[in-house]
Amino acid sequence: MTNFDLWFERQLPHPSSSGLHKPISKPMQKLITLLVISILASCSTSKTLNTVESIDLKQYAGKWFEIARLPNGFEKGLSCVTTEYKVGKAIEVINRGFNAEKGKWKTSMGKAKKSGPDGTSQLEITFFWPFTGDYYLMNVTQDYEYALIGAPDRSCLWILSRTPSLSESIKSKYLSQAQSEGFEVSELVWVEHNCEQ
Repeated sequence: MTNFDLWFERQLPHPSSSGLHKPISKPMQKLITLLVISILASCSTSKTLNTVESIDLKQYAGKWFEIARLPNGFEKGLSCVTTEYKVGKAIEVINRGFNAEKGKWKTSMGKAKKSGPDGTSQLEITFFWPFTGDYYLMNVTQDYEYALIGAPDRSCLWILSRTPSLSESIKSKYLSQAQSEGFEVSELVWVEHNCEQ
């Protein structure tokens, strides 16, 4: 039983000795949970985030190494994380990372679409329909070797590179920019890239 299951169980009425209350079944618990998540996910944020004016999606496409990220549930415990973008009629997103505790690779596939007034520097990514996430390109170097991505609610932040390493000058620049935008850079997880493919 997970921590969430224990918490959820404590919120439910327990059967009384008179038998008037019946516990909620597991399938119903899952349905209620999905409904709550759906409602929360549909709430839009009023926060803004400075982004690059535009990007060339074809140049942005390809494989990126995740150098650092703010902690999030869907990448918990993953190292050697890469993201690949394939641009065609749709924008395909393939995330891959190694879970050392389970001893196996985890792959997630999703789709991205342009959003926002400037079209390409603000993307919306869906891995599990109908849940979407905001993916704002805050900085991309002219040669498309490094990128800084964040969410306007400041819950997610990524530093990406075309190689498993990051120059000190780019690291300093991106950390400074992220901090000035209100991100908790002290909480960043620095991703190791020492896995055998």
